[in-house]
Amino acid sequence: MTTDSTFPPNPDAMAVVESVYQASLIMAQTSSQQRTRALEEMAKSLKQASDDILEANTLDLEASREMAVPDLILEWLKLTPERIQTTVQILQRLAELSDPMRRVMNASYQVEGSQSYCQLMPLGVISLVYEALPDLGAIAAGLCIKTGNCLILKGGMYAAHSNTAIADALQRALFKADMPEGCLEMIPAEMGVSTRDLVRQDKYINLVIPYGRPSLVQQVIRQATVPVLKSGMGNCYLYWSPSGSMDLARWMIQDSHQSEPDPVNAIEKVLIHPNQKPSSLAMLFNSLQDKGFEVRVDDLLSEEFPDLKKVEESEWSSAYLTKTVAFKVVDNLEAAIAWINQYSSGHADCIVTESYLESSQFGGGVNSASTYINASPRFYRYPKQGDAIFLGMSNQKGHRRGLISMESLTTVKHIIQGKGQV
Repeated sequence: MTTDSTFPPNPDAMAVVESVYQASLIMAQTSSQQRTRALEEMAKSLKQASDDILEANTLDLEASREMAVPDLILEWLKLTPERIQTTVQILQRLAELSDPMRRVMNASYQVEGSQSYCQLMPLGVISLVYEALPDLGAIAAGLCIKTGNCLILKGGMYAAHSNTAIADALQRALFKADMPEGCLEMIPAEMGVSTRDLVRQDKYINLVIPYGRPSLVQQVIRQATVPVLKSGMGNCYLYWSPSGSMDLARWMIQDSHQSEPDPVNAIEKVLIHPNQKPSSLAMLFNSLQDKGFEVRVDDLLSEEFPDLKKVEESEWSSAYLTKTVAFKVVDNLEAAIAWINQYSSGHADCIVTESYLESSQFGGGVNSASTYINASPRFYRYPKQGDAIFLGMSNQKGHRRGLISMESLTTVKHIIQGKGQV
């Protein structure tokens, strides 16, 4: 008899999870050369299968439109040759990067008469529970293979055909590269496995990453017994100081919404000082509306701009995930910091200021994973500079915080080498 009101997990799903766990024990011992070859084969296979993937995606889009799926999900779901090519480039880039595994580091824990050191090691089995972003499964697979982990994909029903086509292409590549059987598995929608069933398999799964709308992320957090790496999306704040440039504020807002297809670090809320001139605000509002943004205002600003929609109280802590920006008046920088710490999603918040004191106070006072000072928080999975690939952003203080990269999928092992004294 089960201990809760749910039915026992689907036995087919359990077989999949157990097979991935067994594969992880072998995967942890693979060499850097083996994993590099696997990534190269994954990139080739994905490129060769691009027509099949796009055809499958067309079926998903047609079915989703018939079901009146929200425009936001349709945008996330839609694949293009460019999106597939970017994913191919990400896999190629991962193959070129230096191997992070078994990197030796100093250990703070020392034993007398012994030598102690640390090594980065794979976590083991990771599960990505994701919503209507089919290319994200391939990027997660690349990060997992690079770090010696195995991956279970559970995508949403809207992207069922796309997810299957991508997983098939990647599995063919992994087989060709002699990777352990079961190192990448997808749990299809027709298997009838609930998210709850999957994220409670803490005997076999070491980490689950939920990716999608906040409702999905919160569902996984509530139900999981597996450790969760919580991702954040939207509801980032900007404080526009009286000393800050309006042009810079406008550019930061607009640029933050340019990450495609998911607006991870989009500025959706702007806090302003009472001294901001109504003429400057009018210019900013008009320029944003000209670029297709919807502008909303608090009660105080509504008196000056009665044609704009008022913000409901619940909106300050919720992500729009659309080109919508809400403005609110706060008394000063201290009030802005307090408001952000209470209502922001906590993964990327910004300030526009010419004051070093203000920027220092903001950077130290805002309780977010990252703070941007006179810089756009726009998110890049494949930045032009640096050597990292990012899956998303985490706003938690637990397993890892900030950008979700290769290092986020690793753990540390202490090794103590003694001399055999008796």
